[in-house]
Amino acid sequence: MTVLTPAAEVERPASTPAAGPARRGPRSVLAVALFLAPAVALVGVLMIVPFLDTAYRSFFNDNGLSRTFVGLDNYVTLLTSSGFGQTLVNTLMWVVGTLALPVLIGLLIAVGTHELRWGALARFSLVLPYALSGAATAVVWTFVLRDDGALNAALAALGLAHLEQGWLLEWPLNTVVMIVASTWQGTGVAVILFLIGLQAIPPSTIEAAKLDGASGFRLFWHITLPQLRPITVVVVGISVVNSLKTFDIVWLLSKGGPGTASETLALTMYRETFTLARYGAGAAVAVVLTVVVVAVSWLYLRRQLQAN
Repeated sequence: MTVLTPAAEVERPASTPAAGPARRGPRSVLAVALFLAPAVALVGVLMIVPFLDTAYRSFFNDNGLSRTFVGLDNYVTLLTSSGFGQTLVNTLMWVVGTLALPVLIGLLIAVGTHELRWGALARFSLVLPYALSGAATAVVWTFVLRDDGALNAALAALGLAHLEQGWLLEWPLNTVVMIVASTWQGTGVAVILFLIGLQAIPPSTIEAAKLDGASGFRLFWHITLPQLRPITVVVVGISVVNSLKTFDIVWLLSKGGPGTASETLALTMYRETFTLARYGAGAAVAVVLTVVVVAVSWLYLRRQLQAN
């Protein structure tokens, strides 16, 4: 009786090449194109076509009743207006504030409550404001920040009446407190995304680091944080885009005031279009805002991809 060794059980010709990736034929490419076509068409109809129409309108002086071609005059007027620099400063303040507060606080909450016994309850109370709309958040913070609101009343009750402020009446204080209000609402999404990233870290990685003596801040800085890099890219990207188009909370809390001192680009676009009925000028602001959002997103993602 002959016993076959494992090596002899299956005999392969020495000249047989290793299997490589299958090449897609014309039919496969056509099938992929057909599957993608509805999504591409939807994006084109809902995003690209409206943007092209807005860009076309930006070359006209349009008041809703008559339209006159003015070329680049709307852009020149926007870029040379006295309030444009202030609007850019406010938009930049929102970007910096959104990165410094919701992202950082969300990361600390997620890491700090990840393994706590009552961590789920603590996270729920902190994530709950994210379920509120921007309008509801503005109503809550109007009650807190108005001259006779909860914050000034609390300061007076504590004997700190000298610290009372017209929180929404002066720039840059009103922009700062609106960023804080936005942080109260927006931290929840950062917590949720960072928790997803923490759950994706292999337990063996953490255990190996602890066996090597890493703990506390060293464990977080050298092990946990690098593992969270992919999700951090997503959180920061979402935060930057949302901060650039901030509108609802600013409009409902201060209406861009005093005057136009706390306006962002999104608020300027709304004012030009719907308050002043200058549709061509509003379209120009919309195009500038779109270009800024796309450029910042592209530069950020390009840098992250090169780093990887």
